Amino acid sequence: MKPLKILSFGAGAIGTYIGGSLALAGHKVTFVEQPRIADGLRERGLRLDLSLDSRRVEQKQFTLLPPAVEFALSIPEALSRGPYDVALFALKSYDTPAAVETLKPFARDLPPALCLQNGVDNEPALVSVLGAEKVIYGTVTSAVGRPGPGDIILEKLRGVGVADGHPLSKTLAEALDGALLNCQLFPKAADMKWSKMLTNLLSNPTSAILDMTATEVFAHPGLYRLEIDQLRECLAVMKAQGIGVVDLPGTPVRLLALSTSLPLWLSKPFLSKAAGAGRGAKMPSFHIDLHAGRRKSEVTYLHGAVVRAGQVFGVPTPVNKMLTETLLALTDGSIPLAEYSHQPEKLLKRLHA
Repeated sequence: MKPLKILSFGAGAIGTYIGGSLALAGHKVTFVEQPRIADGLRERGLRLDLSLDSRRVEQKQFTLLPPAVEFALSIPEALSRGPYDVALFALKSYDTPAAVETLKPFARDLPPALCLQNGVDNEPALVSVLGAEKVIYGTVTSAVGRPGPGDIILEKLRGVGVADGHPLSKTLAEALDGALLNCQLFPKAADMKWSKMLTNLLSNPTSAILDMTATEVFAHPGLYRLEIDQLRECLAVMKAQGIGVVDLPGTPVRLLALSTSLPLWLSKPFLSKAAGAGRGAKMPSFHIDLHAGRRKSEVTYLHGAVVRAGQVFGVPTPVNKMLTETLLALTDGSIPLAEYSHQPEKLLKRLHA
C-alpha cells in the first residue's frame, strides 16, 4: 500500500508503540510533543523493544531517529509539514479536555483522528471539536510498558481494534496489520469501546486504593465478589443501552462476561489468571498514577462512565460509584494514601455502609 502520512499527538506508551510500529513499516510519522521532550527525542530517537514479537526474527529492538520519524514542538509546526492522512490520539483520558481546547483553533486543518484511548467519552469530546466525519473509534489491547519518554517495551502482544464505517477504516486496518499490530475491524464502535472498558475495570481501582497487586485482590473472597459485582453493573448498563459484548484482539471478552454469571468458585480461576496476566508485568494504571502522585486518575472515565450511564438508564451502580469516589478522594488528598492500604475489610465496610 501507499505509505500514509501520520500525525501522532504525543509519544506516550501507546503513541510510541503504534506510531513507531507504523514508521518501521515505512509510513511517515510526525510526533507532536512538549519542547523539553521533543528536543530529547530528536537527539536520541524513539526506542522500541519489540522482542516479545516472534515474527520479528531479524531485529527486535529498534531506534528511530529523524528522518525516519519527525518531532514537532507545536501543532502549527506539525501542520506546516502536512497535509496528513490521519492523526493518532492516544493520550490519557484525563488529558483529553485540555487537548481538545488546544485542537480547537486548528480543527479545520487537522486530518481525521484515530482515537485509541480507554473509556467511552473521548471520541464524543473529539467529535465536538473536529466533527463526526473526522473521528475514528479505536482501541488497543496489547500491553505496553514505558520506561521513559519515547521508550517502550511490548509486554503482551494482542492487537488493535478499529471501528468500520469511516472512509479510512479499511485503509487504516491494512496499514496497522502491515505494521504487525494485529488489527481487527468492528462493525459497531460502541460494542468495541464498551467491551474494552469492561476489561479495564478488573482490579484497577481496588489495587490502587488498597496498594495491593491484582493477584492479592483476587485471592481475597470479599474483594473477588466486589470485582464480579462491578463487572455485573457494567454489563447491566451496556444491556440497557443495547450495547453488545464482543471479543477483542487477543482478548476473550465474552468469556469474561460469561464468567460473571457463574458460581464464584467456578469463575475465580479464569478471572484471577486474567487479572494477574492481563497488564503484563506492571501494576494497574490507576495504581501507577495514584502512587506517582500525579493528582489525576482515569477512574472518572472508566468506572465513573459506568455510573453516569447507569444514572441515565436507571441502572444502579453502587460498587462502581464507591470505587470512583474513594479513588478520587485519595487522588485529590481528601483521604490519606494510608487510609485503606492493605485493609480490604475497611474498604468493604465502606461499600456496605
